[in-house]
Amino acid sequence: MSNEPTYVIVGASLAGATAAQALREQGFTGRIVLIGDETDLPYERPPLSKGYLLGTDERAKIFVHEESWYAEHSVELLLGRRVTSLNRPNRQVELDTGERIGYAKLLLATGSSPRRLQVPGADLEGVHYLRRVEDSDRLRETIRTGGRIVVVGGGWIGLETAAAARESGCDVTVIDPQREPLRAALGREMGAFFAGLHLRHGVDLRLSQGVTELWGTGHVRGVRTQDGSEFGADAVIVGIGAVPNTELAERAGLSCDNGIVVDEMLCTQDSDIYAVGDVANSYRPFYGGHIRSEHWANALHGAPVAARAMLGQRVAYDKLPYFFTDQYDVGMEFTGWLGPDGYDRLVTRGDIAGHAFHAFWLAGDRVVAGMQVNLWDDGIGPVEELIRGRHRVDPDQLADVSVPLAAHVVV
Repeated sequence: MSNEPTYVIVGASLAGATAAQALREQGFTGRIVLIGDETDLPYERPPLSKGYLLGTDERAKIFVHEESWYAEHSVELLLGRRVTSLNRPNRQVELDTGERIGYAKLLLATGSSPRRLQVPGADLEGVHYLRRVEDSDRLRETIRTGGRIVVVGGGWIGLETAAAARESGCDVTVIDPQREPLRAALGREMGAFFAGLHLRHGVDLRLSQGVTELWGTGHVRGVRTQDGSEFGADAVIVGIGAVPNTELAERAGLSCDNGIVVDEMLCTQDSDIYAVGDVANSYRPFYGGHIRSEHWANALHGAPVAARAMLGQRVAYDKLPYFFTDQYDVGMEFTGWLGPDGYDRLVTRGDIAGHAFHAFWLAGDRVVAGMQVNLWDDGIGPVEELIRGRHRVDPDQLADVSVPLAAHVVV
């Protein structure tokens, strides 16, 4: 392969490993170099706040491929290495070891990092963030011992770790400045559904409150909120969002705005450089604008598109945003995008109290997003079809479980 082109992938993640796999499946026979600053094999991150954190998923289950796969497919896996600079004129990346690697095509799959809590005491021992497998390892040992856990942030990471801590027998308090958890992702009504779920499982929800201070001597011992309340804590979990890792791209002069800006082919303004996964703010033809998604499906489905585009194929990444969660006895899938204009109405269909229902977010008389809760036979497919078809729907019929979802057509 020495005389064939070299494709470099920065980020040994789900997106990076899946792109390498897609390149080989598409017949690329050149050199592939996959570089990651972690020492573990590329792995999937959702289990870190779900089954792996709970101890129900073994470590081997999280890896994208077994170690032998990389040698068998001639993928050079450079782990524990960090790319420090990108030289676009010379088409080279430089590693923290000083090594320079030339590329014909470059894929940036650098992901995102947890947003840090900026209050006094945030650097105390016992304050946890969740992004990497070693973070989940430490947190799992912490919640196994029980005790008092304060979760700062009522988003997906916050609620999933809160559920895991409760199932491990911890006393859990969740603090969030919004009136409902998950309000930014799901709106008021379904945020209230998840609030009720956690309340029923004994979580102390403290909403409409921000954190002003963490206190303790060396190790965190408590949390203070805006109203002066204090909550004792043996550990604090911070889940207040993530920031795309754009530093390498920015220093190289690539366009960045809430991520690395790419077109529908996941290509930057440099025709030899692509970006995928959490870090990519990609143009979606269906929506006529750019969207950055930090969820598992974005990495999984975007990577093969990027690989094909790097090979010169005319492709477009136009998947609807998708995510899922598992909390207690609730499994949920969501698809669609509420967008800057949000929604006018929420329609539910099924048994909310029994945790088996659909929810649809409508803008005008069209479905823009939807989710299913514990309805695995129906799945999320019919919801996707309603969104993609831009069908006008009758809200009353949509709520009627006697009318099959597939029957909804233009009215």
